[in-house]
Amino acid sequence: MSSLIELDNLGKFYGNIIALQGVTTEVHAGEVTCVLGDNGAGKSTFIKVLAGVHQHDEGEMRLEGEAMKFNSPREALDRGIAAVYQDLAMVPLMSVWRNFFLGAEPTKGAWPLRWVDKKEAKSVAKAEMAKMGIDIRDTEQPVGTLSGGERQSVAIARAVHFGAKVLILDEPTSALGVKQSGVVLKYTLAARDRGLGVIFITHNPHHAYPVGDRFMILNRGKSMGNFAKDELPRDELVRMMAGGAELDQLTHELESAGGSGGGA
Repeated sequence: MSSLIELDNLGKFYGNIIALQGVTTEVHAGEVTCVLGDNGAGKSTFIKVLAGVHQHDEGEMRLEGEAMKFNSPREALDRGIAAVYQDLAMVPLMSVWRNFFLGAEPTKGAWPLRWVDKKEAKSVAKAEMAKMGIDIRDTEQPVGTLSGGERQSVAIARAVHFGAKVLILDEPTSALGVKQSGVVLKYTLAARDRGLGVIFITHNPHHAYPVGDRFMILNRGKSMGNFAKDELPRDELVRMMAGGAELDQLTHELESAGGSGGGA
């Protein structure tokens, strides 16, 4: 299995504040690496370092074996790392095909008389989404009329079409119901099956476990471990995400408070 990204003891600091420390994991082609953590765990910083928004301060990031420190998101994108953020960077009133290309539309003619080839753009958008198993009835419909899961799927198909090797999904199911979350998980696996290395960022272990091949858990900027799926049963992942001993202690305290309250 080829490693697309290798992170070795990666760290990021803001003054005395530890945003990330001791993060070690790998992202393989054709696999889903799930990065889990609650709010404040360091997931956003992790994404921004990989996507070129920030540079890491310690450790090493290697892309296809080459040590890498990106200077901008454009540089990361040019090297095949595409991030799909929660806000999706879509324009709700614009059509599906317009959102699919967003400034990179196919054109006809020669400068200075060039114009967008709408027929080609619609055809490519529909065909590329169909390859991912996405059936959009009319690419002229405004993207705002799609469900949350469908909008996520358009963003995923767009990244695949424009040559992403690594696809970072930032909490893609956080605002979705059960059915729409299932839609996104399905397209996450479709991207994996197209040979991409997928990084699935989430706070929900129940969404991560069905699609994940590898799991890294963040807590207050530090890695609590990096596990292959066969090393980490679902119940243990849920327990680690829930705080484990902290949750047991809280449960004990609540039971004690309930007991004392009942005797009053």
